Amino acid sequence: MEIAGVLVLIISFIFLLLIGVPIAFCIGIATLLTMLVSIPFDPAVTTVAQRMATGLDSFTLLAIPFFILAGQIMNQGGIARRLIDFAKSLVGMLPGGLAYVHVVAAMLFGSISGSAVATASAIGGFMGPQMEKEGYDKDFSAALNITSSTTGLIIPPSNILIVYSLASGGASIAALFLAGYIPGILTGLLLMAVSGYFAFKRKYPVTGRVSVKVAFRKFFDAIPSLFLIILVIGGIVAGIFTATEASAIAVVYALILAVAYRSMNLSQLKSVFLSSVNTTAIVALLIATSMAMSWIMSYENIPVFVTESLIALSDNPFVILIIINIILLMVGVFMDMTPAVLIFTPIFLPLVVEMGMDPVHFGIIMVLNLSVGLCTPPVGSVLFVGCGIANISITKVIKPLIPLFIAMVISLLIVTYFESLSLFLPRLFGY
Repeated sequence: MEIAGVLVLIISFIFLLLIGVPIAFCIGIATLLTMLVSIPFDPAVTTVAQRMATGLDSFTLLAIPFFILAGQIMNQGGIARRLIDFAKSLVGMLPGGLAYVHVVAAMLFGSISGSAVATASAIGGFMGPQMEKEGYDKDFSAALNITSSTTGLIIPPSNILIVYSLASGGASIAALFLAGYIPGILTGLLLMAVSGYFAFKRKYPVTGRVSVKVAFRKFFDAIPSLFLIILVIGGIVAGIFTATEASAIAVVYALILAVAYRSMNLSQLKSVFLSSVNTTAIVALLIATSMAMSWIMSYENIPVFVTESLIALSDNPFVILIIINIILLMVGVFMDMTPAVLIFTPIFLPLVVEMGMDPVHFGIIMVLNLSVGLCTPPVGSVLFVGCGIANISITKVIKPLIPLFIAMVISLLIVTYFESLSLFLPRLFGY
């Protein structure tokens, strides 16, 4: 390993990040500067460009823009309101019921849209005013919106699990999708437990009980939206189509729903396509530069160095997993999830596989871990969106966020050390 190259990579990346350079450019520039330590300018630029292009040359990655588009259509197509009404019929009658409704609706919508930001915007935009009207504190409802919106990243279909599949060298997307259900639901339940504590302590009101007839009507109204999950996951698990084909089917189905609900006109459809293209371009640039940085780290033997260092530090798998989780938690504070997965999966995956861990299980751990970073400054995109939707400052949200953070970390630790939570469903279906 060339120490000079590693120092240039780390120092340049941190410096660019601190002065406010966008994360994708931080990664790309740091990678190029590291290459310049070893080779002249022209071949260095050519090599980085080739690695960026190669990183995007994947049929699997085509699923991401399609799922982004499907999520955008769902976001505009009146789906959120139907899911909220369904969630309200399930848990709205409990003490602090609207808080539970918020979490359940975020889990349902997040799993359909595959985007934490879209969930925070759609569910938070509707539930925030409702909760405030019922007497809930604005800081608590904003904090709950921020944290619960991340559950959809682990409950499939999930774009970030597709990215992990690419970074891991071919972990089964179907297995990853199945593995996300129980950890995602566990996280949601722990957030609901914290919500129950807040409801008891602050004496939040109870929503009126709905009749069985109304509950069934809300359920049937939500069935077309919920069927998207069955269509996508069922088709992939049954081997009817690949994840990429499933993503295209999700777009067609979302368009059919939007037409059926009469909730989207041609001008709105145009804005949805433009927004999807914009989001896809950002994600693609992050993936391209991250794949280039991942290659240069492999070229400098950084994964081998990290593995040997951690094993030298301790040969206890329990301790090593704690260290990895702490590192990833710190990474998540400063780096967006997509580049973090692409850069750190090649570093840590060989080590955990050597310890006997299943790559699918580690993928769930990594995504759960980095989800916490989406809720923290300075680059927590969901934190900023959630505060913007609620029209509240970040400083006022921090206090109610802390116990919700703790719930997410507890979920992470449980999933880390009980791998059957992740692997039960994949093994049940033969993956």
